[in-house]
Amino acid sequence: MTKELNPKREMSLFKHLEELRERFFFAFAIFCISTIICFIYIKHISFLLQQPALGIKFLQLAPGEYLFASIKVATYTGFLISSPFTIYQIIIFILPGLTKKEARLLIPILFSSILLFFIGIFFSYTILAPAALKFLIHYGAEIVEPLWSFEQYFNFILILLFSSGLTFQIPVIQIILGIFNIFSSKQMFSYWKYIIFLSTIIGAILTPSTDPITQIFMSLAIITLYFSGILILKTLHK
Repeated sequence: MTKELNPKREMSLFKHLEELRERFFFAFAIFCISTIICFIYIKHISFLLQQPALGIKFLQLAPGEYLFASIKVATYTGFLISSPFTIYQIIIFILPGLTKKEARLLIPILFSSILLFFIGIFFSYTILAPAALKFLIHYGAEIVEPLWSFEQYFNFILILLFSSGLTFQIPVIQIILGIFNIFSSKQMFSYWKYIIFLSTIIGAILTPSTDPITQIFMSLAIITLYFSGILILKTLHK
């Protein structure tokens, strides 16, 4: 059976490379502009990221620590803001080479992936980070005063946010595996005991802190996402 190809699919290798270069340039330009804007408003972003640890006094332990941390935060934030545009450029580039069936599958999956990534960041910011920091602040508070390094705190927050965003890609991976008949929803459900065990290990690896509260929340999120993926595949009859 022949594929139903897009009439614009035929294009020389040179034109493909030229288009790829242009789209890469546009995506990189948006990333740079977003990063510069974030650096200009770094005080507002820093204040927002400090909210889960409200009441903690931050110290600059080395010359230029705040500057380097600001550049790091601005870069990561610029990447987050520009990532939907970058993915859009990727979609536009590969879309002419896809069949209509492939396009109908790929585009919803990519947009769902973006949405879940930002939901994961929101979940981490509103639930995981406050729970972890509350535990860490109160543990041993009567013995040591919590004075934290500015850079190390932001490393902690950024790792937690990004790891949560990646964790929320679990249903997307399950849907892809189900659509291509690699695993069915019934097979995935049969592994539920192993998933519960693995979720505790993955939760411990992905959370930068060692407190049990954050790891429990992360593990519960992984289990919920896994069974959500199974439910979606059930509705798709996969």
